[in-house]
Amino acid sequence: MITRPKPKRPARPKAARSRAASRAGRSLALSRERIAAAAMALVDRDGLEALSTRRLGEELGCEAMSIYHHFPNKAHLMDALIDLMLAEARVELLPHWGWLERLRRSAHGFRAMALKHPKLFPYFAVHRLNTCSGVAFIDGIIGILRQAGFSDRDAATHFRTIGYYLTGAALDETAGYTKGPSAAEPVSNETIAANFRNLAAAAPFFQPAYFRPTFETGLEMLLAAIERAHREGGTG
Repeated sequence: MITRPKPKRPARPKAARSRAASRAGRSLALSRERIAAAAMALVDRDGLEALSTRRLGEELGCEAMSIYHHFPNKAHLMDALIDLMLAEARVELLPHWGWLERLRRSAHGFRAMALKHPKLFPYFAVHRLNTCSGVAFIDGIIGILRQAGFSDRDAATHFRTIGYYLTGAALDETAGYTKGPSAAEPVSNETIAANFRNLAAAAPFFQPAYFRPTFETGLEMLLAAIERAHREGGTG
């Protein structure tokens, strides 16, 4: 009996094998941390509207459904991005710093985080900080105030006041009124110079070069008021 050799399967092109192996390797290497980091990079580059599981899968070299093994839905992924931003907002607080310096450094850390992720910060600004990371961040700032001797009520008041300032300042720098929606035709610089002279005089100091000095001026005014309340007995 003569047996015929089985026909060999045609060899896959080397490039195709390499791509398949690479995709398989990337898929096996998926983790919550890697997915969240890729999502953050995508939003930083292309904006929040570009974020979808399909697009994220393309970035990671995996099927969109693979992402759902780590995040059940997009809302959970967004929570992870908020946690990443909170981690970046935290700064090292040295033991020898007083409570006022700790607040100052924390405020600058918050602003730096917002400026690093300007396309995501507007979402961050209205997102509930109800994850463990969010609650820990809030607890830490309130803790600085309570350890300084402020009453629970005053600590809550000062915490919210600082939050109002930081959120508003960061929103203005990342998505301020010059970037906001409007159907009106912008008033020309010539018209402003001729008819709105107060605005024309102040306009040069609205430029980005003055953002940090303006932020620091406002922050120091706020901290001075909190320090004054502390001296006058707004504690205990």
